Amino acid sequence: MPDVAIGVVDLTKKFGTFTAVDHISFSVNRGEIFGFLGANGAGKSTTIRMLCGLLEPTTGTGTVSGFDINTQTELVKRNIGYMSQRFSLYEDLTVEENIRFFGGVYGLSNGNIKERMQWVTEMAGLRGREKSLTKTLAGGWKQRLALGCAILHEPKILFLDEPTSGVDPVSRRKFWELINQLSEQGVTILVTTHYLDEAEYCNDIILINAGRLIASGSPKELKLEHITYPILEVETPDVVNAMDQLKNQPWVIEISLFGTYLHVGVQEEEICRASITSILEAHQIPITRIERIVPSLEDVFLHLLEEDRKARAA
Repeated sequence: MPDVAIGVVDLTKKFGTFTAVDHISFSVNRGEIFGFLGANGAGKSTTIRMLCGLLEPTTGTGTVSGFDINTQTELVKRNIGYMSQRFSLYEDLTVEENIRFFGGVYGLSNGNIKERMQWVTEMAGLRGREKSLTKTLAGGWKQRLALGCAILHEPKILFLDEPTSGVDPVSRRKFWELINQLSEQGVTILVTTHYLDEAEYCNDIILINAGRLIASGSPKELKLEHITYPILEVETPDVVNAMDQLKNQPWVIEISLFGTYLHVGVQEEEICRASITSILEAHQIPITRIERIVPSLEDVFLHLLEEDRKARAA
């Protein structure tokens, strides 16, 4: 049986009459990259704060590295790294001062701090910039420095809450390379993100909506289980008008806008491909391309949100 690093059972958090997290249960295996996905306000950050011992659950329980989040919060805090979605470093301190400060918070000796400082500055690409004020750093460097400070004490479990929010694509990719390196070293990582392409890097994923768990599995499992119909990608310079003409057709299962493309879930590929062409040409909407695609996690996520919306309305 896999070694469970994080276990959650029936976890609930209410703020007055509002239920932010609604009886969720899941487990994370040791050394796994575990994606926790959902729209803003879905309950992701509230869940992470409970698991980090920063917020008391209303009901339910969980264990992190074997410690109970209700009764052993201080032991939980000592054995994890946590990087919040808001930039967590002190911008008026230098790179070196931030590292020394967090090393002291984690109880590291001066010798350990010096050793770990070399590692952090190398990892973050900040060698030679130790005396730079943190506020002068570009976003990608700040994020890597924040990650380094979160793991100065070499925790075996790391919580990352929207770690790449507002960071450029190149910096995002470099940040995920670091996450993969940590996972290869045996660190368990629970990460929240609203970038669905990033979730492809995760071993397992759970999707949460309005505080409730709506799906779980690996990226491949989620696609195979929930998208069983063909998806056609339609490229046209007039996507809004094209969507209006197609969305109410009886053979359209789902339709979503992806930039200058439409993703159209259909009942039968060839017949529906011909129908799309016919309808758009009849309305003088040019078509650049129509082809069947492998569903993305974003397709899965939008499908599940719609299914959950229907279930709640029923």
